[in-house]
Amino acid sequence: MKTITRRGALAGAAGLAAATSPGFSRAQAVKPRLTVISQWSAGSDGAAITALGKKFEEKGGVWQHSPVPGFTTEMMNKLRAQIMAGDPPACSQLKGPEIAAWSKIAPVATLDELVAAAGYEKVVAPDLAKLHKPGGKWIALPLQIYSTNMLFLSKRAMDKAKADKVPVTWADFNALAEQMKAAGVTHPIANGGTRPDDGQKFEAAIAGISPTVYRAAFMNLDAKALKAPEVKAAFAQVRKIADWMDPNTAAQHYSTNLKRFVAGEMGMMIQGGWAQGVLLNSGFKLEDFIIAPGPSDNGKPVFLLNADAFIFWQRKEADLQAGQKLMAQLVMDPAIQTMYSQITGSIPVRTDVDLSGAGWSDGQRRTAAALKDAVASNQAVLSLAHNMAQENGMTAAIIDVLTEYVKNKSITPDQAVARLTDAVEGAR
Repeated sequence: MKTITRRGALAGAAGLAAATSPGFSRAQAVKPRLTVISQWSAGSDGAAITALGKKFEEKGGVWQHSPVPGFTTEMMNKLRAQIMAGDPPACSQLKGPEIAAWSKIAPVATLDELVAAAGYEKVVAPDLAKLHKPGGKWIALPLQIYSTNMLFLSKRAMDKAKADKVPVTWADFNALAEQMKAAGVTHPIANGGTRPDDGQKFEAAIAGISPTVYRAAFMNLDAKALKAPEVKAAFAQVRKIADWMDPNTAAQHYSTNLKRFVAGEMGMMIQGGWAQGVLLNSGFKLEDFIIAPGPSDNGKPVFLLNADAFIFWQRKEADLQAGQKLMAQLVMDPAIQTMYSQITGSIPVRTDVDLSGAGWSDGQRRTAAALKDAVASNQAVLSLAHNMAQENGMTAAIIDVLTEYVKNKSITPDQAVARLTDAVEGAR
């Protein structure tokens, strides 16, 4: 964690260090209470966590959610401040390598007994489970999964271009974008210009070109892989994507483009399944767009995995311990995961949830199928843009390079590769 001085954080958390693992069995006789920090405050994410809070209250609990709108860093700053003050929340949003990093700066609750009782580990993908049990003990619970490189296509833009085939490879994608442009689709790409969006465009490009190089370069930070020809090719692909976007959306969220996307003035978006939730929450319909796996040059789905989760912090108060137990049980409940994913557009972490019934979109079914196929072909990789592949500090250093490249057309792919390798070395 580059944004935290661990020595200072450990010192600040010294008052907590002697705390014992929550005695969930002792916490049964009190009214459960839960203090929660997340970045989810609005849209489908806000609606989903509000619905989760209502379920918590229906079970007799007191729900105390403190959302911190914005990018993950803002939420982490609040979490760090509370840890330093010796008052961590009972649980907080956290994911990927950050779970292991943050577990070293303040004591965490051990959830092994609750996970075993729910049989949860049996229905969670093994690589995902590992992230939530650093050191071999469950300290966090994944709730929902997204693929950050799903392809959203405007049906009206497809009609304008007289196109009826979903692109499979990057060559297909580029050809469709040009076809849309020629048919009067003003901006073939409807992505936004935020930092995570810039990260998504790049990770979709490199993983779609070669998931093997992506894993080596951005999950393992292999110095040779970071300079591979495939990385240069990914920068060239991102330049094409940027040229097809509205130049006036710099730093703007992709949701500002949704009306034009549905109207057919914009053609395609590279987004996670959350865009489905945002589209539906904005009043648009499933009939307005198509969702398919992102481009993959070997024709097999590549799944850039982003999983939201909650980490549980040690608290001595009996009511908070009871709240942690209730929260853990709810997060692992297939009915809760179904409710949550149907609001947000994600797919459940549980692999035993049936997505064939009403309430699920074809896009979610395709996402679940893509995950299964990607795991089978070793093409499921962790998202860089959303803090799954690396800790926050390394991610920030890499995205600095990507954002500058997207905004500054004078930077060549060769120069971008050099800047990328320098940034990684500087952040190690």
